[in-house]
Amino acid sequence: MQEISFSVSPGASLKVQTVGKAETPVIVIDDFGRDLQDLIGYACEAAEYGPDATSMYPGLRAKLPKSYTRTVLKQLYRLLFAVYSIPPNLGMKAVNAAYSLIATPESGLKSGQCRPHIDSTRPNYLAILHYLNDGPFCDTGLFRHRETGLERITEDVLDEFNRSREAYAAVHGQDEMAYVKGSNDQYELYHRIEYRPNRLVVYPGCLLHSGLVDPAVDVNPDPRTGRLTANIFVDFFPLETNQ
Repeated sequence: MQEISFSVSPGASLKVQTVGKAETPVIVIDDFGRDLQDLIGYACEAAEYGPDATSMYPGLRAKLPKSYTRTVLKQLYRLLFAVYSIPPNLGMKAVNAAYSLIATPESGLKSGQCRPHIDSTRPNYLAILHYLNDGPFCDTGLFRHRETGLERITEDVLDEFNRSREAYAAVHGQDEMAYVKGSNDQYELYHRIEYRPNRLVVYPGCLLHSGLVDPAVDVNPDPRTGRLTANIFVDFFPLETNQ
């Protein structure tokens, strides 16, 4: 794989927000990259896109350059351990690293793509999201499940959450085949992570979240003009095995 030149800007601006009733830390770093030209150029000219078989992502994904992923994780490593109180006997590992483009029209959505979702129930699983292209693209919304009050779906509450969701569907029917755009009868939008080019954010993968997709603006498979993001998902494993 072709490697690229990427470095972190010395002028990057860090803030840690505590959001929701669960008081979950969300990391926001503005002006993260010194120069995005190579990173975006690779996405447009060399990356090979296709569906992501590991998730319900409604679009296309392609592998990120390893040099970019290494640089990002090296920069964030100590911060992630501190903010999310990761036990020191664990080691960090990237389990997926991909460019992402929303590309599925609403007519092609599956039911699981029409409601807020989680990336993992694992306690230390983190999502790193780097907004890349210029443009008025959609924010990332964080949601609370109204019936249960849950914001984080961890393994110990997964059954409760699923039972409640299935009971609602039995009475009211399945979700409308449309992208999530805000609060509805089942989910309350309590926080928006605003899309800004070269903004990097980190949040736990167990948070209920969704892009607040405007199909007319955000559904675009062209990496030159679409809602291009870099997504790195990390988890933490015992240092003895690191697997």
